[in-house]
Amino acid sequence: MKKFFLALLALPTFAFAEDTLNSGDTAWMLVATAFVMLMTPAGLALFYGGLTRSKNVLNTIGMSLGAYAVGTLVWVLIGYSVAFGDGDLIGTGKVMLSGITNESLTGSIPELLFVAFQGTFAAIAVAIASGSMIERVKFSTFLIFAALWVVVVYAPITHWAWSGNSTTLNFGEMDFAGGTVVHLNAGVAGFVVAMILGRRKDYGKVAIKPFSPILVALGAALLWFGWFGFNAGSQVASDGTAASAFLVTNVAASLGVIGWVLVEWIVYKKATIIGGASGAVAGLVAITPASGSAGVEGAIIIGLVGGILGFIGVSKLKNMFKVDDSLDAFWIHGLVGIWGSVATAIFIADYAMADDYNMMTQLVAQFSAIGLTIVYSGIATAVVFFIASAITGGGRVDEETEARGLDEVVHGEKSINL
Repeated sequence: MKKFFLALLALPTFAFAEDTLNSGDTAWMLVATAFVMLMTPAGLALFYGGLTRSKNVLNTIGMSLGAYAVGTLVWVLIGYSVAFGDGDLIGTGKVMLSGITNESLTGSIPELLFVAFQGTFAAIAVAIASGSMIERVKFSTFLIFAALWVVVVYAPITHWAWSGNSTTLNFGEMDFAGGTVVHLNAGVAGFVVAMILGRRKDYGKVAIKPFSPILVALGAALLWFGWFGFNAGSQVASDGTAASAFLVTNVAASLGVIGWVLVEWIVYKKATIIGGASGAVAGLVAITPASGSAGVEGAIIIGLVGGILGFIGVSKLKNMFKVDDSLDAFWIHGLVGIWGSVATAIFIADYAMADDYNMMTQLVAQFSAIGLTIVYSGIATAVVFFIASAITGGGRVDEETEARGLDEVVHGEKSINL
C-alpha cells in the first residue's frame, strides 16, 4: 500500500500536503475498486470452481460468492473501524462508518471510496482461504467463519500494517498491496482450517480430477485483469507509481506462467493449462507486496521464482506436509506470499529507494511481519473456526454428504461439464 512506498521516502503514511479532492484520482479508484470486486465472485470463483470436482463445483463457487457478500457486510459494520480507526492494537471510532460523510477524504479521494476499495481486499482474503477447506466444510460454518475472520484476524493485521498509526506491531514492513496482509494471512488461515477438518475421506485413495481446466483458465484471466486494480489501485492515486505497479504486475504474472510451465515440462514432460493458470496467479501473488517499489527487472525475477516456487509447493512440499489443502491455497498464496515479501526488500528500483535504505534492516522488518502474520493468523483462525463450528454443531459435513457431493445435498443443484 501507499504506506510502505512513502515510508521509504521518510514520509508519513497516507499523508498529503493537503487533503484535496482530485477527480482524476477518484475516477481511477472507482475503476480500480470495480476491478478488485470482479476478482472474488467471478475470477476466484471460476478458478476455484474449475479446480474442484464436479460434485462440489457449485458449493465451491458459492463459498467465494458468500465470502464476498458476508465480508462486505462485516467490513462496513465493524471491519473498517478495526482496520483503519484510531488506536494502537486495534482501531476504533468508525463502527458502521461513524463520522464518515460524502465530504470526508482519504488523501485525494472520498473516504467512502477508500472504504469500498479496502473492503474488496477483506472479502477476497477470506475467499482465498476457502480453497483449503472445500469439499468437506459446512457451508453455514464457513459463512460464520468468514464474518468472524474478517473482524478478528484480517482487520487487526491490516491495522498493524496499513492504518498509518504508529502501532507497536508495525515493524516497518514494505507491503504495497497485500503480500502478507492478504495472501500469507489467507494461506495460513486456510492451512490451519484444513488441519482442523482433516483430510477428505477419499484423499490419496482415488484420483481427484479438476472439474474444468477451461474454468480454471478463465478464472485466472479474470484474476489477472482484476489484479491491475489490486496493485495499481493500492497507490490510491493516478500517477507514475500506479503506472509502474500496473506494468510490473503484468510482467510478473507472465513470468509466473513461464516459470511454472517450464519446470512442469522439465519434470513431467507436459505443459498443462491448469499449471499455466496457477503460475499466473503465483506470479501475481509474488509481485503484490513489491508492485509499488520494484522495477521491470525485479518483476521478472520475482514472477519467475514465484511460478517455480508455486509448482514446487503444490507438487512436492504439499506431499511432505500431508495436509489436505484442497486447492493449494497455502502453497500458492502463503508460500509464494512469503517469497514476495522477502523479494520486496531485495528488488527495489532506484526511484523508490531512500538514500539511507539498508537491505538487511528491511529484511529484518519483512521477516518480523511474516512471523507475526503466521503466528497471529494461525492461532486466531483456529479460535474463530472452533467458535463457528460450535455454533453450527460441527464444522464438517457428514460422510454421506461428502460422498454424494455438497452441490446436490446442500444446494439442491447440479452443474454441467465444461
